[in-house]
Amino acid sequence: MAKKRVSIKDIAKALGVSITTVSFIINGKAREQRISDEVILKVKNYIKEVGYKPSHVAQSLRLGKSKIIVFMAEDISNQFFSSIARFIEEKAYKNGYKIIYCSTDNDTEKAKELISTFQMRNVDGFIITPTPNIEESIQDLIKEEFPVVLFDRWLPKVDCSHVIVENRKSAFEGAQHLINKGCKNLAFVTVQSSQTQMVDRSSGFKEAARNADVTFTEFELKFHNLSEVGPYEELLDFFKSREEIDGVFFATNYLAFEGLQALDSLGREIPGHVKVVSFDDHYFFNLYKPKITAIEQPLELISEKLMETMLSHLDEFTVGYTPRKVVLSNTLNERESS
Repeated sequence: MAKKRVSIKDIAKALGVSITTVSFIINGKAREQRISDEVILKVKNYIKEVGYKPSHVAQSLRLGKSKIIVFMAEDISNQFFSSIARFIEEKAYKNGYKIIYCSTDNDTEKAKELISTFQMRNVDGFIITPTPNIEESIQDLIKEEFPVVLFDRWLPKVDCSHVIVENRKSAFEGAQHLINKGCKNLAFVTVQSSQTQMVDRSSGFKEAARNADVTFTEFELKFHNLSEVGPYEELLDFFKSREEIDGVFFATNYLAFEGLQALDSLGREIPGHVKVVSFDDHYFFNLYKPKITAIEQPLELISEKLMETMLSHLDEFTVGYTPRKVVLSNTLNERESS
């Protein structure tokens, strides 16, 4: 059973003071209302003891809406996130809202600190790419009646709105594309992650490979590897040791950039020696020689659905919250690399 939220009325009743007195103390107006230090201390101590937090809706009614939405991405400099941020900004502005951008670097503690900071700033809502182990913070936002929409990945243990793409289906199609082009020894290059988008991409790839009964290997790299031996060096060693590989599926475009450089350094011709597909299309893939086959996510549609969902929550939060789960299709852009 969900724990009942403590209200100002509950605090007043427990301490034998008026609701107005508690409200003045919580809102920092105790001194001007000449409330005694003894009562102020008693209320503040009790609030701390029971873990009271004012609801976001109550704060908004008191202070007015800020017309600000927080956009928390893994890395705002990444083309995928920056493109969505730009579309979001445009759509938000047309609806009278401003956006605050920040990057979590997929760091849970940083994400928690950012969420906590903005919770206290009376922003109106959060659009978030969740980090690992962020469930409790997201739950807290929802309990405090902040509209929250997740994107790029979702949290199985949290009933929260999200806008994601068909990661598993698209990875299956990408692997199947390599198989249809005659590849018999596949490699899936990914990052070590338990997050839903990466797990789904891995699952889709493996399903296609197993169904076709072809040889495959999965090569995992640490997320944002900052050690002396970076992704390029590791991929160089991997491809050097696996000359039989004739088809490579990169789980993200930044892994593809490193991998293409490694394959080029080894003289592995694309698509002659090895065929290549990448998740997350990028303008660079059209400039590369040969042009790279890639799975394109519908960036503008993702942005549209994010804002559509957020705006609907901003309108409805005073009457109830109904999570919306949006899953969008991707496009496989076949080019010269496969």
